[in-house]
Amino acid sequence: MFEIVAHPIDAALVSAAVANATTGATVTFIGTTRDHNDGRTVTRLEYEAYREMALAEMRKIGDVATQRWPIAAIAIVHRIGVVPIGEASVVIAVSAAHRAAAFEACHFAIDRLKEVVPIWKKEHFDGGEVWIGSQRGQPFAGGSKAPDG
Repeated sequence: MFEIVAHPIDAALVSAAVANATTGATVTFIGTTRDHNDGRTVTRLEYEAYREMALAEMRKIGDVATQRWPIAAIAIVHRIGVVPIGEASVVIAVSAAHRAAAFEACHFAIDRLKEVVPIWKKEHFDGGEVWIGSQRGQPFAGGSKAPDG
């Protein structure tokens, strides 16, 4: 399961998508919108994606994780549009026979997603907004300008 959705993510459904009778561990990461960043009060986040490329990169992450660790399944779901405080923007679930592989693959998946998947976020805060240019949290030059492409 690799999806980009414009509605709230049901983490239980994402975890269920990787459930398997042969596995003894399922690790689920839920990334949520928090109410602060960089000393500012955040009111919401807004995500945009280059959907086709983002899905292709998410699948590559899944392929690499499956090759590196003995996992049974991986699912990655990212939300686009406005994500209010406390709601999930990304859910990743990994199942494996043992917990170590599930934890390591899940950790890899979120880190790699932030590095390569073309999803941008706009942070709305008290007094303004700023596009975050890469998933590593670097603002675009010009601050409030939207990303190109």
